[in-house]
Amino acid sequence: MPHPESDAWFARARAVTPGGVNSPVRAFAAVGGTPRFMASGQGAWLRDVDGNEYVDLVCSWGPMLLGHAHPEVVAAVTAAVARGTSYGTPTTTEVELAEEILGRTPVERVRLVSSGTEATMSAIRLARGFTGRDLVVKFAGCYHGHVDSLLASAGSGLATLGISLGVSTTPGVPESSAAQTIVLPYNDRAAVEAAFAEHGDRIACLVTEASPGNMGVVPPAAGFNAFLAETCRRHGALFVSDEVMTGFRVSRQGQWGLDGAVEGWTPDLMTFGKVMGGGFPAAAFGGRADVMAMLSPEGPVYQAGTLSGNPVATAAGLATLRLATDEVYARVDEVAGTIAAEAAKALTAAGVPHVLQANGNMFSIFFTDAPAVTDYATAAGQDTGAFKAFFHAMLDRGVYLPPSAFEAWFCSSAHDDRAVQQVLDALPAAAEAAAAAGSEGGAR
Repeated sequence: MPHPESDAWFARARAVTPGGVNSPVRAFAAVGGTPRFMASGQGAWLRDVDGNEYVDLVCSWGPMLLGHAHPEVVAAVTAAVARGTSYGTPTTTEVELAEEILGRTPVERVRLVSSGTEATMSAIRLARGFTGRDLVVKFAGCYHGHVDSLLASAGSGLATLGISLGVSTTPGVPESSAAQTIVLPYNDRAAVEAAFAEHGDRIACLVTEASPGNMGVVPPAAGFNAFLAETCRRHGALFVSDEVMTGFRVSRQGQWGLDGAVEGWTPDLMTFGKVMGGGFPAAAFGGRADVMAMLSPEGPVYQAGTLSGNPVATAAGLATLRLATDEVYARVDEVAGTIAAEAAKALTAAGVPHVLQANGNMFSIFFTDAPAVTDYATAAGQDTGAFKAFFHAMLDRGVYLPPSAFEAWFCSSAHDDRAVQQVLDALPAAAEAAAAAGSEGGAR
């Protein structure tokens, strides 16, 4: 597809913005070429500034559960904007959105913020304030936003760009901050037990993606989250479950609905974002009432935000959650299952080593001959050259994938039969391109 307008806009962007983008993974640095500048989205489709159309399998990295420009969400936002864009006072939609979140999850009280990074940062501060401890445990490959102490061995854009593949963190984060973070291999119970045996009385919290999607989709082993919750309880630490990505996407109750609600445990704190904002900058953190009571103005742990609970963002989020019915989740699950299965089938037919992994309707493909990907080290060893070829072959055929081998693929309830068929039609040629690239040697 020709893209001279995107080329021109990217040149302009690089003159005024580092790397030409406002979030690193958008730059196509891992796959090469020019990032497409999008002009609009409708349902399952994106249209770039050159007029090219793509089936969207990024969905704004998860929020667009209903697809782009859903008419009822647009109507709610339009009405909210007409009333005013920000007041700096409480509003009724803040309360209604909080009630909707409590109605779907085990949290007892919730506070709204503006980004997933802000949600996890605030949850960590609250956990430290509540316990009087400093150490935080996280897992390699789990991304919790660009919080200083949580960038150690993070996934997402850091994995994509080859930054922080060890336990060190990104430049600009003091060693003293990184030293407060214990990084462990994901899905490794023995490592968790050893860390708590040595540092248990100093650990404020353990934070984990409820089901990681930022090193590709790497689901928790059976019972792993329950084990983490119990380990934290025994040592007086808080269990923080990051559902910024999975919350209200993989089920009506998020990842907790797939494991905690079934197994009978709850996190002490949870973080949310993406779907609950309906495409607007909105996020939240919540949990046990006694822990949340430590927040100002009720308690001494300070947290604030001028745009927290913004009336336009809360209108979008409230409309989205109210529209996220069982029928919506059934359609998203169906579409994701079809595309994932057909992608694996095409790669198998082309002889491309790969592993398909899914959690609910989030899935990704690892270009590896490993039997499974259970941790960051295995994810990092995949053939990114094969993915690069696959990505561009799909893009040329009108399918927009995440421009990184370390991200989840997302679908929406707006992905109709025409959109799905375009994806399926593109897969065989893309698989052959990956096969050719893999035979030439393109491993990380």
